[in-house]
Amino acid sequence: MRNYILTFLLLFSAVVVMAQEEPVKMKPEMTEIWDPEVSVVTPGETPADAPSDAIVLFDGVDLESEWTSADGAKPGWTVEDGCVTVKKGAGVIKTKRVFWDFQLHIEWRAPAEVVGKSQGRGNSGIFLQELYEVQVLDNYDNRTYRNGQAGSLYKQHPPLVNVCKKPGQWQTYDIIYTAPRFNEDGTYFTPPTVTVLQNGVLVQNNVKLRGPTEYIGIPEYFIEKHGPKGIVLQDHGNPVSFRNIWIREL
Repeated sequence: MRNYILTFLLLFSAVVVMAQEEPVKMKPEMTEIWDPEVSVVTPGETPADAPSDAIVLFDGVDLESEWTSADGAKPGWTVEDGCVTVKKGAGVIKTKRVFWDFQLHIEWRAPAEVVGKSQGRGNSGIFLQELYEVQVLDNYDNRTYRNGQAGSLYKQHPPLVNVCKKPGQWQTYDIIYTAPRFNEDGTYFTPPTVTVLQNGVLVQNNVKLRGPTEYIGIPEYFIEKHGPKGIVLQDHGNPVSFRNIWIREL
């Protein structure tokens, strides 16, 4: 008991002394972090050009080095004039590489000749990790359901605004994607999140996905634990073209 009282008195005395001391005066260098240095990345000549740490997924010429068909065979789409165009019936194409979190730049063009309406006009899609679709659609003077138009996270989040250009003009998507992490039971610990800029305009602001993209059904019902996966471009039967595709792993 005596030792306990002595220890208490010593601690109390130390607290009193510390309380009587003046607080440490902050200096600028006390909040400066110098190391490690920030990595240097050389940006492209324009915002559309790949920076030095990017993986070029399509350079306008060579599709086969980075892409396959759904079953791993040679991709069946048409490469011409610096772009790759959906060949109806050939099926999707997907990257050979797989990814976690990333920044993706991709340019797309709906056909100049307008055919069809609503979802039947210039329809394709970009599937992040093969599961989560950013919709590609010609929505210039072409109304459809708001959570299925260009710039939407299909059937989940409509775009903030419609910034589609006229048919036949090139458009850009810059996509920031954070992959989901999972609980042991296979549910999301943190869901996938997506930010999208279309033609330089923010259309998705760090939105959280409820689950994989589904045409019919509730996304939560289809969640399955997964690791890194590829990028998939959809064959929806319309001759949509793509070019200048690059990605940065984050």
